[in-house]
Amino acid sequence: MAMSNENFEKGLKEYQRSQKAYSLKYMLLQLVGVIGFLGIWQLAVVSGVVDSARLPAPSTVFRTLIVKTYSEQPDGNVLLVNILASLQVALTGFFTAIVIGIPLGLVMGWWTKADRFIRPIFELIRPIPPIAWIPLIVVWMGIGLKAKAMIIFFTTFVPCVINSYTGIKLTNQTLINVSKTFGASNLEIFFKVGIQSALPMTFAGIRVALGNSWSTLVAAEMLAASAGLGFMIQIGRSVARPDIVIVGMVVIGVIGALLSALLSYTESKLMKWQKNRR
Repeated sequence: MAMSNENFEKGLKEYQRSQKAYSLKYMLLQLVGVIGFLGIWQLAVVSGVVDSARLPAPSTVFRTLIVKTYSEQPDGNVLLVNILASLQVALTGFFTAIVIGIPLGLVMGWWTKADRFIRPIFELIRPIPPIAWIPLIVVWMGIGLKAKAMIIFFTTFVPCVINSYTGIKLTNQTLINVSKTFGASNLEIFFKVGIQSALPMTFAGIRVALGNSWSTLVAAEMLAASAGLGFMIQIGRSVARPDIVIVGMVVIGVIGALLSALLSYTESKLMKWQKNRR
């Protein structure tokens, strides 16, 4: 028995070492890919293959990024002010969509009467592009934070509803029947079985919604914004500063990746039962 335990522990340690080595190789491969891409880009600009006035070199973009941390030119704000303004707009619309969209999708997917009542309205709204709402939003809310957040809301609301709806629809009927056998009410099954079953699809919808919120940011900040990464990008375009435009794009990408990593961490904590099942 002792020998069996020793073999198990030895095998486990070898497996953990192999996993760490695999993760390290994967990270190195990613790093090589990024460095290789930047190197080719830099070489293309330096050699004159690409016009630096149209596409600045990575070194120029990095220099602009550093300067923008303390300089207000050309948009009138330092980089941190723009980041905070964009976070406020994007996250306000994003969290509003989560709070409204996910419960709505779960209710529609679980109760047939709610589905029959709400679905026709949702299907009429779903195909409308978020940008098409801008004229109405300006009339309803003006051009402040609420208006910009509402544009983000419309682009993040749909994936939250659809994925939570699909997730709870895929609940295993056997689990529902077993719960009923033990005397659970429909409401108890909804909270303890249906919602738990829907979590993977729901988080997939949240991930899509998060990406949509940042991709729509530039359009949202077209509404007479005075700060924000989208506003900075537009000013960079108007004054023919592609380095400013690329800095804005890079910062949006980095923040989006960080928020996605935070979402993955939250998902892993809330869904330990699924991880342990594997």
